[in-house]
Amino acid sequence: MDVRSPLINMHGPTRRDRAALVKKSLVKNVLVVDIGGTSVKILASGHKIHRSFPSGPKLTPKEMVSEVKRLAADWTYDAASIGYPGPVLHGRPIAEPYNLGSGWVGFDFGEAFSCPVMVINDAAMQAVGSYKGGKMLFLGLGTGLGSTMIVDGIVEPMELGHLPYKKGTYEDYVGATGLDRRGKKKWRRNVADVVARLIAALEPEDTVLGGGNVHKLKTLPPRTRAGDNDNAFRGGFRLWEQTKISGTERFVPKGGRE
Repeated sequence: MDVRSPLINMHGPTRRDRAALVKKSLVKNVLVVDIGGTSVKILASGHKIHRSFPSGPKLTPKEMVSEVKRLAADWTYDAASIGYPGPVLHGRPIAEPYNLGSGWVGFDFGEAFSCPVMVINDAAMQAVGSYKGGKMLFLGLGTGLGSTMIVDGIVEPMELGHLPYKKGTYEDYVGATGLDRRGKKKWRRNVADVVARLIAALEPEDTVLGGGNVHKLKTLPPRTRAGDNDNAFRGGFRLWEQTKISGTERFVPKGGRE
């Protein structure tokens, strides 16, 4: 799998896409921004320890950019990857995040950071960092339920957490709210049930459980492996790399470049 620009499509790159690929070849240092419901984490190429600051329901994109720039002032980067906690289409958020402030839809991240920016769903970015080939299902157990499928290098972010389940949605039962309301024991049972249902329906070859709450599972559900939150950074770096990591030649996330 070649890790290429999300702008590449199966019919060949457009003029704008080709320009993006030329710029991509000049990228040496990448800043990865992983936006979550409780914190924003950042890491730049050549560094091993990430930095972070609290997010929360009042955080706006302008405030996020300002704080990221402050924290990364002594880091060098010429491109950025942003993991956004919500749906992304053509490299732009198409819905306001549930756990943050407003103003994210329509915000120009490229202009704000003064460099090329790739915006991708946060679960998709962690999935890209977790991918080893074939057909993989990624489920992120965090504030909500993140979900992404990657099939032969093609990335498809999904919103499985919003599907109906019992008296609510999957996210209501296996997200942070379900954990707080029902306790760890019932939450673990619900996670096992939801994961089993999704594996049966989607038939992945590999299922990765990630997100901040995966470590709260006593045992992993059958046919799954635990991911690492640091895989989000790995995924962000991979979006700008030209590194072959498996036999296929396609890597087309449903995100894009600002």
